[in-house]
Amino acid sequence: MRMLADRTGLTAALSGALARRGFTPGHDRGRVLVDLATMVTAGGEAIADIDTLRHQQGVLGSVASPPTAWRALDELTPASLKRVATAKAKTRARVWDLIRGGVPASKVAGTVLPADVIVLDVDATIVPVHSEKENAAATFKRTFGYHPLAVWCDNTQELLAGVLRPGNAGSNTAADHIAVLGEAIGQVPAEHRRNLLVRADGAGASHDLVDWLTGLNTARKHGRRGRAVEYSVGFAVTEAVRDAINLVPKKVWSVALDADGDVREHADVVEITGLLPATIREAWPDDMRVIVRREHPHPGAQLSLFEAEHGWRYQAFATNTTTGQVAFLEARHRAHARVEDRIRVAKDMGLGRFPSREYAINDAWLTVVAIAADLTAWLRLLALPDRLVACEPKALRYRFLHVPARLTTGARRRHLRLPASWPWVSDAVTTFANVMAIPLRT
Repeated sequence: MRMLADRTGLTAALSGALARRGFTPGHDRGRVLVDLATMVTAGGEAIADIDTLRHQQGVLGSVASPPTAWRALDELTPASLKRVATAKAKTRARVWDLIRGGVPASKVAGTVLPADVIVLDVDATIVPVHSEKENAAATFKRTFGYHPLAVWCDNTQELLAGVLRPGNAGSNTAADHIAVLGEAIGQVPAEHRRNLLVRADGAGASHDLVDWLTGLNTARKHGRRGRAVEYSVGFAVTEAVRDAINLVPKKVWSVALDADGDVREHADVVEITGLLPATIREAWPDDMRVIVRREHPHPGAQLSLFEAEHGWRYQAFATNTTTGQVAFLEARHRAHARVEDRIRVAKDMGLGRFPSREYAINDAWLTVVAIAADLTAWLRLLALPDRLVACEPKALRYRFLHVPARLTTGARRRHLRLPASWPWVSDAVTTFANVMAIPLRT
């Protein structure tokens, strides 16, 4: 992981972004951030866990101490964090150019979306804390902690942008969603920003967010030369939506699709845009469509009075995509659920525990988590053999990152001896060779 950061140019870019005139640190700050991200990827949960790298100086060289790592995080001001984001964006553009076969296309219901469509999934999560930390607060889930909001790229599994928020921050705060999506779009290389799809669940949907996304869609105003921004966001099932559902003839409902593109039993979809009151249609963008999904509730599901009366559970979403079957658009929206896997993986790489009592340092820690997520994604895209690509952090550590080895010296050379009996030793050697084959960024 550390070598991958060096070969792609991330370490050098971070070092340049954090360089200060008249200050020469004992440990380069870009290197410290990469070491912290490497430590988090390997399972570290606290700043002090960087000692696990310091004890391997024969392999890694000099590594900062926990106090130095703490100071490096403390030095990340809002201005320096912007420079870090710029450095990451430049490195990301190079990494995407290095991907063999190009950036992977997102898949929906057994169908591959157009290769030039970059899918951005935005979602928030609760991170409980068990001690007094600055700006930690009670959450809507009756816990205590933080409520970070982040954006993942579904094509590459990278964590493009994130913002740390108090636990009582709203789920559908438009300003936070607009800010973090703006940062995420800035992370997408310029040549890949022409066709974007933004997905959010019902908690993230709001009128202001839809208006902002509509304003970004310049393709409708300037023809093909503009940027096409499509959205698929949750839509509240209000009284007006329920009235529209009551007006839908039974024969109009069509079958829903599952994740593989097959018919999903006991689930139907329908578009209700034309059945909504004119006051609602006029208040939202002209090209917005509202689609409803119904399915038989699972045992123990909590239903509203309307749902209990009809025997169905209803969910709605809004989109400005004008082509494609309604069932496919609904399946495309439900694919947003993959972001839950991204969140779970991120919580296994630092997002699940913020190490400091100070809010600013925890905010900087979120940047470290994003770097770790990017390095893991880049390792999959550029170096890992096929049978390790789907591994999550725990499996990746067990099979690959924590492989037992011995460091020996002979003939004035150092040798890293990997056990021949280890089942994944050939994969480790292959990955090492693939990383070393990346042209070093000068």
